[in-house]
Amino acid sequence: MEQYDVIGLGIGPYNLGFATLTTEKSNLKTIFFDQNGQFAWHPGMLIEGTDLQVSFLADLVTFANPTSKYTFLNYLHEHNRLYKFFFFHKFQMPRAEYASYLKWVVEQLPNCHFKSEVKDVIDHGDHYEVVINHWGEQKERSYFGKHVILGTGSTPMIPFELDDIGSEHVHHSSQYVYLKDRTIRGDHITVVGSGQSASEIFYDLLKLQEHFDYHLSWYTRSPGFFQLDNSKLGQEVFTPDYVDYFHDLPFQERKESLDHLGQLRKGIQGDTIHSIHELLYHRSVDNKKLPVTIQPLTEIQKVVKNGSRIKVEARQWQKDEDISFETEKVILATGYKPNIPDWFYQRFEDKIVWEDDKRFKVDDNFKLVFKNGKRDHHFYTLTNLEHSHGTGVTNLGLAVDRNIQIINEIAGETVYEEKRDTIFTQFDPE
Repeated sequence: MEQYDVIGLGIGPYNLGFATLTTEKSNLKTIFFDQNGQFAWHPGMLIEGTDLQVSFLADLVTFANPTSKYTFLNYLHEHNRLYKFFFFHKFQMPRAEYASYLKWVVEQLPNCHFKSEVKDVIDHGDHYEVVINHWGEQKERSYFGKHVILGTGSTPMIPFELDDIGSEHVHHSSQYVYLKDRTIRGDHITVVGSGQSASEIFYDLLKLQEHFDYHLSWYTRSPGFFQLDNSKLGQEVFTPDYVDYFHDLPFQERKESLDHLGQLRKGIQGDTIHSIHELLYHRSVDNKKLPVTIQPLTEIQKVVKNGSRIKVEARQWQKDEDISFETEKVILATGYKPNIPDWFYQRFEDKIVWEDDKRFKVDDNFKLVFKNGKRDHHFYTLTNLEHSHGTGVTNLGLAVDRNIQIINEIAGETVYEEKRDTIFTQFDPE
């Protein structure tokens, strides 16, 4: 029976980084599966002109090995774009180019397989059996591994029932680019949310508004449309040092810390929110009334199809007043939730320790904690970690360190050096 050291479930940036690091420098035998037909990173949100919110240094490998051939800088070099990026004068990568970079890496790795849906994971006491449906070949096969890594990412969060409303009328922001041509033909477009995705979509539609005849609305339940805190010392929470500190806190303190760090976690990039205001200002010269509604403090509670239109029911929660209006298109930039497969609950829900009814216990090296104590075959997770490892778990700058820790533990040696004491802020008292 062929056995792998690690079987990866899902191929997004996190597991792809793990596959890259282990392929380039380790003796670990690994294999990774993804149910999609090919690799694609947030294709529905690759809006022209948008950049990542983190530096190009937060690629798949640089924080582990800056000399790797899989760095973003080497991608630019290989594609004769290094001088162009040099004169781009930004640390941030364009979103579309980051997606192309990831695809370039995937195409070089022999251990990443698509059209491969994980149907089941069975714990055999000293190893795992992973059942894969290779739907492109119409066959099912079992793979055996000492360890597994759950990297199934997230899934769109819809805060209310949509009933029979089609996606051409109401859809999540993850589908924006796909449906944009239909969306801009509506007479009233409503964007819901107050994060970066919502702002990018609103700005994109605002720029197009003069070429089409629609009213553009923007609602959020948040108190306002606030700028992301990019202060340099504040951003030091997105470091391995802070992750170590956070994980050692009791569960209740960890939950409360997430709320306290809201301005560092959620918000709109300064360039985006400034561009929106500048465009609105220029268009309002001579006090021209704009076909634009921007309203915070308002929670969308229900959407109902009303012929060819959508009736939206909402509540201004600070004044406790109900409102309703009609629109033709609704885009829900309402975020994501962890994508935990059904088989996980069937196989592992009763075997692992839970910190509450939704959050499983994860140790400092990203392993699920089992009720039966010590084991030498581990279930690692890169998904649903916010409660255990803090606000930065979705930050690409921390993904490499996470993979370093897992690789070193599985290999039983220091394959990549773990970097600590890297910042100026001190979280633990001396």
